[in-house]
Amino acid sequence: MPDSIVEEELALLAQVSRALAAIDERPTPSEENLIEELEHIRDQLVRGGPDFYDQSALATRWSVQSALLAQLRRSRSAPEVDPRSPYFAHMRLLESGRQRDVCLGRATRLDNGLRIVDWRHAPIAQLFYRYQQGDAYEEEISGRLIEGVVETRRAVTIRAAALERIEAPEGVFDQDASAAGGWRRTARREKRLAGGEGAALRVHAAGDSPGRRLGTDPAGAPRRADKRLPDIAGLIDPEQFALIARPSSGCVVIRGAAGSGKTTVALHRIAYLAYEEPEFDSPATLFVVFSPALRDYVSHVLPALGVEGVQVRTFHEWAAEQRRRLLPALPGRVREDTPALVQRLKLHPATGVALARQVARAPGPATRAQVIDDWASLLTDAALLREVFACEAPGALRPAQLDEASAWCRRRIDEVSAWLAGDRESGAELDAEDDTLLLRAWQLRAGALPAAPGGPALRYRHIAVDEVQDFSPLEVRVLMDQLDERKSLTLAGDTQQHIGAVAGFTSWSELFVQLGLESTAVETLQVSYRSSEEITRFALALLGDLREDDAPVHTTRSGPPVELFHFTEHGAAIGALAEALCALAAEEPLASVALLTPPGDLGDLYWKGLLQCEVPRLHRVRRQDFRFAPGIEITEVDQVKGLEFDYVILLDTNAEHYPDDARSRRLLHVGATRAVHQLWLVSVGTPSPVVTAAIRAANPG
Repeated sequence: MPDSIVEEELALLAQVSRALAAIDERPTPSEENLIEELEHIRDQLVRGGPDFYDQSALATRWSVQSALLAQLRRSRSAPEVDPRSPYFAHMRLLESGRQRDVCLGRATRLDNGLRIVDWRHAPIAQLFYRYQQGDAYEEEISGRLIEGVVETRRAVTIRAAALERIEAPEGVFDQDASAAGGWRRTARREKRLAGGEGAALRVHAAGDSPGRRLGTDPAGAPRRADKRLPDIAGLIDPEQFALIARPSSGCVVIRGAAGSGKTTVALHRIAYLAYEEPEFDSPATLFVVFSPALRDYVSHVLPALGVEGVQVRTFHEWAAEQRRRLLPALPGRVREDTPALVQRLKLHPATGVALARQVARAPGPATRAQVIDDWASLLTDAALLREVFACEAPGALRPAQLDEASAWCRRRIDEVSAWLAGDRESGAELDAEDDTLLLRAWQLRAGALPAAPGGPALRYRHIAVDEVQDFSPLEVRVLMDQLDERKSLTLAGDTQQHIGAVAGFTSWSELFVQLGLESTAVETLQVSYRSSEEITRFALALLGDLREDDAPVHTTRSGPPVELFHFTEHGAAIGALAEALCALAAEEPLASVALLTPPGDLGDLYWKGLLQCEVPRLHRVRRQDFRFAPGIEITEVDQVKGLEFDYVILLDTNAEHYPDDARSRRLLHVGATRAVHQLWLVSVGTPSPVVTAAIRAANPG
């Protein structure tokens, strides 16, 4: 059976490659004759004549020939099957005793013996996402009821016109020159519910490291050298596909556990919409993320799906660009030491309410100067802020805190006023959060942001916001008010990963109220594809009562146990890590590893220590400059939201850095769920009570 699976897929690829090559050799239809005929008809119509019937016949011929020309041009502009990677999935269907092979790709080709369909559009492609191998189906497709059996269902990887990998229920087959027959087979790991076999946890004392090893499956599937988010259209499950294929108008809200595919769904939904309506593949579609690292991580996925025109931006990049464009007189420098209290004030939803009141009570022209005045008046009016916060968010900020933040803003706005008056030595700077307030003031005062000063509104056909729980509702509202009349919006997030202390997000229900969204259903993805069962169970235990609900999170595979190593000082920890990391680098050169420290300065300590131990391919990430390549990245745990790594080591998981509070629980949860294959925890000193409690909860035996 294994040999036949490989042989079948090799034969199918060879057949497809021959057919594509034959198509390429055929002459392409020419427009010349059609254009010549249309010009001839046009001349006759222009000259006119007394015979009505002749004129009618000419008009009919004009319509027919025009339609043929349009069809020819559409066929040339349609996506083409790429011979280097023509498809990513293969089904064999049995219908009425007849077998047929259907391949799924990013374009459709049904001539010359080919049966390749576009996964986004072709109705037959739904069978791949809805049914497993061996399932009987009955579906209405193109107005016709069909029934049969999915005899074969496989995902394949084809690069440079060569078959590299087959994923089938019978196993996973990888090209391997050292294996017999040039292919290596590994067992396919089936989905399992969380809470199955317990994970063994070995707690080691300082200096005790028998059998300590990273990497438990050296014969497993080869790692990808590119560690950015892959295009995994062939692995989308039916629940995800249903969200991707939702209508283009209105709001789609996607909630899901870490690693459940929220970002993948949001990106593939854009690709799906762009196929249905090509106008979506343009700068009028915006995919918004919260960090440069996440932007770089996902930015190549849309081009890989054939979508070239969509913008992938961080919100701060987008907002700063709009503010500089519309209010160029303001200082360009951004302050880096804004007090957290001021950030909280400027991002809080109640501040948006106060801004609306300020605009309403101060009639004035819709000018740049008036917008700046609205912003400045809001932040310096402590009485207005106290009144609104007491009504809209009692207890969020105390009156004394509002007074303190407003006084700080007054001093900074005096510097801006001096700058606007011509004093370039005033030291004027803006906070990143000011961009949001200034843009919102523009919207409240003058309407939607214009594409150019004095021009029509800047409108988007679709906006997707990833990790929305770390955005301020005020930021999301600014984006929403730039949508066109269809209000096509995708929000994806997980409140369990909410680590932005100043963002102002509290809950989905509150967010919908603040955004003015009514009766919005939250679609929850409950299958975690990223992390193993052991890692997922431990990560959920870290949350404790912060879990959104008690519904089980399903995982797709088991893996190595989560392990905690306890050291008394950093030197011992670094020595043990260096030994394990050097061995891993030698055995798995394409593996990606993240060493995640608590927020602060510990990253440099570990980086310098491991450099001294000559650990290869170390990279200290300082300003979101991840390499997304094999090697070892050292950074703070709050910098890795949305990313994933083959191996993750959480450093200094002790009581000092992770006390038992909500922020610590969420930070540890985020760090743990970045791991795909294996998770270690290192504690120098007394382990955090959050960690030890999670270990007990995740391993009741």
